Amino acid sequence: MTTEQDTVETWNTYGNHQLARQLELPELDRWDWGIPGPGPGIEVFGDVAELRILDLGSGLGRHAAHLAARGADVTAVDASPAQHQRAANRYPDTPGLRLVCADAVAHLRHADPYDLIYSVCSIPYLAPDRLLPVLANGLKLGGRLLFSALHTNSDGTGPSDELMPRPEILRLPGTTENHAVHMWVLTPRLWEDLLIQHGLRMEAVTAINSPNPDNHVSYRLYTAWRPPRVPSPADGGHVDPVPENEGRTVDR
Repeated sequence: MTTEQDTVETWNTYGNHQLARQLELPELDRWDWGIPGPGPGIEVFGDVAELRILDLGSGLGRHAAHLAARGADVTAVDASPAQHQRAANRYPDTPGLRLVCADAVAHLRHADPYDLIYSVCSIPYLAPDRLLPVLANGLKLGGRLLFSALHTNSDGTGPSDELMPRPEILRLPGTTENHAVHMWVLTPRLWEDLLIQHGLRMEAVTAINSPNPDNHVSYRLYTAWRPPRVPSPADGGHVDPVPENEGRTVDR
């Protein structure tokens, strides 16, 4: 847990820095998954009205509030007390939005399953072998998982095919002060293997690249789902149909 705890402390430093700045960021006018502009937006969710949704690593809470405004019942979880405080200050009483300061794994162990779980760039901060078992169980049968993950950093270093974290840089906004954070920056093939290992199926992998050719940073948006259980004789052999796009994986 040392690596994850150190990363939470770094995000706590980030959150306290932002609290001290008292900078008012606007509400979202477009949903981005890592790089502003390119890539898909909120349309990848479809209709979220009345869905029970979990945001992992919710930070300031703007994405979660955006979905709550569309009629979803959203729980936004962040492990950093400072990041949670930023969200609580901004959204003290927003209908459909519940803000929780907790470790994601601890929350998922005790929460009822969700219709949809998503994360904007936060899942790679957590050890997959610790997170994915409870995350898979945290989805209802037929529930969906969407998360974005770093693929290539600003130095041009691409993803790893080994299940090991590596140091990346988190810069405090408005400064030149850099902090090291550890992330699992993995290949799409390895992410897919891990999801399958824990009972999920990949629908798609979408590349999100910077429109600036001098910027090497790129992300991948992963879309997966929890398939229906294997039918038992008591079910008469019936199982729910598989979605038409099940198994389609783009950009390996």
